[in-house]
Amino acid sequence: MASEEELFASVDALLNEEPRLPPPAERARLREAAGITQARLAATLKTTTQSVKNWENGRSEPKSPRLDAYQRLLNGWAAKYPAHGAATAAAAAPAASGEPTVSEVETADAPQAPAVPAAGPARPATQPAAASRRPAAKNMAQPTVDPRFPHGPLAVLDGDGSAYGTGGIVLDCPATTVVELVEWTLRESGLGAAKLNRYGKDSDPLIVLTAAAAVKLGLPERLEGHEQRRSLRLPEDHPVVKQVLKARWQLTQRGFGPWARIYRRAQGRERQCVQLAVLSWDALDERSWPGVTDMEAADIARVLGVYATRVITPRGSTAVSGLELMTALRPPTKAVQDPQTGNWVSGYNAGSLGTEPMDPAPPEATPEHPVVVNSGWSGGFLNEEAYQWVRPVDLLTDEECTLPYAVGLDLNTVFLAAAARLVVGLSAPDHFHAPKFNPKIPGSWLVDLSHVEVDPRLPSPFTPDGTRPTGPVWYQTHTVAYAQELGYNVEILEAYLRRETGAYLDPWHDRLKTAYVDTLADLGVTKDLDDRAFLAAMERHKDVDPAMAAVLAAIKATVKGGIGKLRERPQGKHYKDGERWPALERPTWRPDIRAAVISKARVNMHRKLLNMAKMTGLFPLAVLSDCVVYPSPGESPLDFLPYAASGKPQPGAFRLGPTPGLAKLEGVQSMLWAVDLMEKGYNPARHIKGGDAVLDEGE
Repeated sequence: MASEEELFASVDALLNEEPRLPPPAERARLREAAGITQARLAATLKTTTQSVKNWENGRSEPKSPRLDAYQRLLNGWAAKYPAHGAATAAAAAPAASGEPTVSEVETADAPQAPAVPAAGPARPATQPAAASRRPAAKNMAQPTVDPRFPHGPLAVLDGDGSAYGTGGIVLDCPATTVVELVEWTLRESGLGAAKLNRYGKDSDPLIVLTAAAAVKLGLPERLEGHEQRRSLRLPEDHPVVKQVLKARWQLTQRGFGPWARIYRRAQGRERQCVQLAVLSWDALDERSWPGVTDMEAADIARVLGVYATRVITPRGSTAVSGLELMTALRPPTKAVQDPQTGNWVSGYNAGSLGTEPMDPAPPEATPEHPVVVNSGWSGGFLNEEAYQWVRPVDLLTDEECTLPYAVGLDLNTVFLAAAARLVVGLSAPDHFHAPKFNPKIPGSWLVDLSHVEVDPRLPSPFTPDGTRPTGPVWYQTHTVAYAQELGYNVEILEAYLRRETGAYLDPWHDRLKTAYVDTLADLGVTKDLDDRAFLAAMERHKDVDPAMAAVLAAIKATVKGGIGKLRERPQGKHYKDGERWPALERPTWRPDIRAAVISKARVNMHRKLLNMAKMTGLFPLAVLSDCVVYPSPGESPLDFLPYAASGKPQPGAFRLGPTPGLAKLEGVQSMLWAVDLMEKGYNPARHIKGGDAVLDEGE
């Protein structure tokens, strides 16, 4: 028998062993439950994103001291987000345990393409002229091909039965009716895309119809009507609609419009759903997809294919796609095991918005919302909007007026930059009277900030029009926190706050940021350029490759539109205040999240304006959303932006560059032109580019 001394020595040896981490899949579960991206975890642990990926797929293990820090973090998350019974172990090895996917325990509106569709007939591209116009994309890494979807996410169907896919592939499509097209797409085309999150659903195949293809399938070349274009659809007695329903396929409530979804109910794993987009019905808005509708079919497939690979397979407007991307990256549910029955059931996916719509607090709602109308609320509303401010002309100095130029700076995707690491509420709002302000709690706060002094040559950070507030107003957390940052005391009168919080938009931000940066790089605008080379590359980037320039425009529209959709207003002339409208039934109808993004973006803008004034003595002439106009001695931003003696940009001020939040040149006009506009009451930032630029907040 072992002695006490030997036993103690063995125990001490065990205690001194390196800490043991949970299984790789559990590490991923805990991180996702906490709402943290791999990139953010890598930054916290001072390592690379690839290292984190390796730890979560079992390829490698961290070494001390990083090992100890990682385990401490995982232990903390494990206490906050315990696994449900044996669900964690099953999730760690779904193939071995037979864990069903979410699509098995949920029946969706529209199902998943057959697991391994038969590859449709393919042939070499038949339009060499179209192919020859495409410049080689040096920086584009070819995505890994999913064996279930060998021909990519989508195809553009022409009138001769050629279906142009991604990578130059052309499929033969024999369909002569919409029903035949749907069945060919699901059974033979090999089209579709894998889910973006392990708890999500695969993207349904998209078939884009040219005008000739639409006519061949029995559809009108154009939809006519007096309503808004986006709400037009075929009448229910149209022969094509009758054919679809007779074949036991279904249409969504949107009917057969520019973006039509045709589906049958899910049968187990198998989704049966096809998305159609009709080009001649204005499916691709020219503002979001400049020039794409007029391209050859092969080039349209290239544009949409790159977008689908980098962002998401389009399912409607870029605004709709922006919203769909949020849900695809943060699915509301996942399969969990019921500890009592052992059955797999649908459970809440931590960090998501869930499956049920949530009413906002009255000050977060819109005046026509039922929570406002039914309660008789008259306490005011959040007014967190982007800047539309012009400096009073009498505050211009003689020195400024004698400068020759007005130069506009445009900040790249400011709403996307504001979404990074943004903590938002995940639960319903609770009402508090006179709480102490906490900058870490997302919510709406009633507070009087009229005492905050701001240089009159700068806009107030607390109002969209830049005027000083005159009394108590509802603000989002970031706005109040900025008043505190400026050194002022804030006394909260009342607040609506959320107890459960998370960085819901982090995966959305990360994916769109990568898409934006990679697409700019394809156009010759890379991170390694110095500021002068960057400005030169931006001046010509749209001419390098019109197809990739269109992808870039669509990515930017996806950001603005997605944020705008979080507070979609009622549409239609028959709407009456107090009625619920369709958007309210979405868990993603969250005006408080929209307010948080815009509040943070506006505060970020003001912080830079203030730092510029401190560093250079320069004050802006005007601000419009993401554009700011400065008086300048020269035609370039290099003539007035602050640089250190080493030549590096000064941190805290506006900086040039190709990533979200950094600036590029918007336009240059004469100072006389700018002053003339200001005297007439117009905003130079709206017109600095030339032409009639219009602010578009995605609503």
